Amino acid sequence: MKILLFKSINDGVKYMLLASFFFAIMGAFAKILSDTMPPVEVVFFRNIIGVFLVLISLMHSPLKQKGGRPFLLIFRGLMGFLALLAFFYNIAHISLADAMTFSRTSPIFTALFAAWFLRESIGSKGWLAVFAGFLGVVFIMQPNGLSFSKTDLLGIFSGVGAALAYTSVRELKRYYDTRSIVLSFMGVGTIGPIILMAISHFVEVGKFDFILGEFIMPRGIEWLYIAALGVFATLAQGYMTKAYGATKAGIAGAVSYTNILFSLLLGVMLGDNLPNLLGFFGIMLVIFGGILVAKEKG
Repeated sequence: MKILLFKSINDGVKYMLLASFFFAIMGAFAKILSDTMPPVEVVFFRNIIGVFLVLISLMHSPLKQKGGRPFLLIFRGLMGFLALLAFFYNIAHISLADAMTFSRTSPIFTALFAAWFLRESIGSKGWLAVFAGFLGVVFIMQPNGLSFSKTDLLGIFSGVGAALAYTSVRELKRYYDTRSIVLSFMGVGTIGPIILMAISHFVEVGKFDFILGEFIMPRGIEWLYIAALGVFATLAQGYMTKAYGATKAGIAGAVSYTNILFSLLLGVMLGDNLPNLLGFFGIMLVIFGGILVAKEKG
């Protein structure tokens, strides 16, 4: 009965469920690796595998694009890299579900930035989504007065940075092959960590551990974890692309929020505590806001 029920589900929904599950597994492997290496190194391995995969794709099928917006392309890569760095730092220091929820505020911020910079209409549902998302973040952070922790601030930035990257993609798609846009992100995400890890040999990391860290050579089973990190990240990207091609964007976007639920389950398996009542309510508000945004697109 369950198999028949799964077969009856829209293909796009199936693909997005798989993508969300694979993204959560990627996050789980990033959390495991963060026990022995700094976040900047995890980001490096996450991206260098993707760079090789994109380059292999380019060998089989050359780029077809007109170009002309190099600075915007670099901006997309830089924002995506910094957002991923903040996300992986949070994965290492807070629960996987909370880190994933912060990052999943990006569609809400994207709607806001698209209204500001691209003059897209946000609509009443869009504004409700923005309000719900912000309120959800406050419940997750549960600040003491106006005091915010480093992970709170980086969590917000992981959503804002990703949103700026996604907003730029809307413009870049008119000029560049999708693989060029992906490569701009993964290229910066490979070169950036190399520079940051080299700098870390000569400066005191201290409070800048969210962006600096000395390279630690992986050993034994850690290489398997690194391979799994890259494989599941690639699978997630692939199935997400197939999902948006097989169903309405609104449906795919709404289903993508199952990522948070998968992350919650995997995080508990890795030793995370369950969120308290306010934290859980905040997660639900972010999911609600994200689904509202997705339906506006759909």
